[in-house]
Amino acid sequence: MRTEIGKKEWAIAEGYIPKYGTGKEPEFTSHETACILNANEQEAQVEIFIYFSDRDPIGPYKVTVPAKRTRHVRFNDLNDPEEIPRGTDYASIIRSDVPIVVQHTRLDSRQAENALLTTMAFPGNQ
Repeated sequence: MRTEIGKKEWAIAEGYIPKYGTGKEPEFTSHETACILNANEQEAQVEIFIYFSDRDPIGPYKVTVPAKRTRHVRFNDLNDPEEIPRGTDYASIIRSDVPIVVQHTRLDSRQAENALLTTMAFPGNQ
């Protein structure tokens, strides 16, 4: 069975981590997530770069996704080389050494009525 699927480069043009939330933690902490599927026979070495409207990009944040596995990476938890600022618009580029699939999800719990947004990332040419 052929398992290789996806691209080596993805873009998420929209990102925003609210400064606060009203839900139970950690399940309902406001967050941004890159859901990464690696259906390959080898692990994926993934790098995430964060872009802003008013400052230079930061990154890479390095993530490993084992072969034939998925990993949901909360942008809130990324802190090396630095924490992603809360309450700030940003975008991200995600690069991998093997083809992967990336989906973007946001949980906004600033109100008692939570909002969940999800969309596919934009695949690059690789």
